[in-house]
Amino acid sequence: MGGAVSAGEDNDELIDNLKEAQYIRTDLVEQAFRAIDRADYYLEEFKDNAYKDLAWKHGNIHLSAPCIYSEVMEALDLQPGLSFLNLGSGTGYLSSMVGLILGPFGVNHGVELHSDVIEYAKQKLDFFIKTSDSFDKFEFCEPSFVTGNCLEISPDCTQYDRVYCGAGVQKEHEDYMKNLLKVGGILVMPLEEKPNHADSGKSRLVHLPPVAVRSLQDLARIAIRGTIKKIIHQETMSKNGNGLKNPPRFKRRRVRRRRMETIVFLDKEVFASRISNASDDNNNSEDIEDERREEEETKPSELKPDPPVNFLREKVLSLPLPDPLKYYLLYYREK
Repeated sequence: MGGAVSAGEDNDELIDNLKEAQYIRTDLVEQAFRAIDRADYYLEEFKDNAYKDLAWKHGNIHLSAPCIYSEVMEALDLQPGLSFLNLGSGTGYLSSMVGLILGPFGVNHGVELHSDVIEYAKQKLDFFIKTSDSFDKFEFCEPSFVTGNCLEISPDCTQYDRVYCGAGVQKEHEDYMKNLLKVGGILVMPLEEKPNHADSGKSRLVHLPPVAVRSLQDLARIAIRGTIKKIIHQETMSKNGNGLKNPPRFKRRRVRRRRMETIVFLDKEVFASRISNASDDNNNSEDIEDERREEEETKPSELKPDPPVNFLREKVLSLPLPDPLKYYLLYYREK
């Protein structure tokens, strides 16, 4: 499934296309999509297809089309502090985007049938936490994944504010899925009328992760990082002011003058003549030169732009604190 929007050259262009087609409609969802590069969840040899609006499957590894994920994210109406259950969590791409919205006090659990996919998801999650600057722009609710059949979840499990199931759910399992929800919660799933009588094999009860209470040390880290981000924001506002220092300059679009041929009808005869101004040729060459100059001005520089600065990291490293505490505040990230 997919193919609803054009392919992008990179992750940002893919998101632009999803916004233009109204698949992404809210700022929270847009920020989450831009923060995590879809290509990071592809195997290296398939990354050329990462920004197409198409599903991808290789063995047990599967990613839905971007238009599907964006519709799901919008339908879930995610808010900070909610609890989320992803049934068929796969690569963890969706769960990680959800975690950026839920924040440090949310709950983010996933159930995946294939153990090799769970390992793949954990590797991708570890890569995101250790290397992505986006991690420092959000307070992240790290997803926890367990292996098992989502139709065999222990009946004493906690209920969730939001539940998503990517696989088709038969009508006979509709109530089972609804029982995973808290009152007033939202469940997103494809509901199929076709009954499923296939034997699921040996049954093994799936126990979801417990809802952990954060330690005082961890709460302190969250509070300190939040305070530092506020200071950075205030410093940026003070430095740049509330408005744009240099508002964008809109160029007047030049219209190239063209030679005009005039046909004059005299009774039954046709008389053709060119009506022109003596300065036409000069003006035309001046316009061509002006257009060439404007094209050169707007041509992007061949130099690569400087990488974005991680202000939070710089600020933490500049604090008069012992190195172990600095690294703790940075979640021991690699960059």
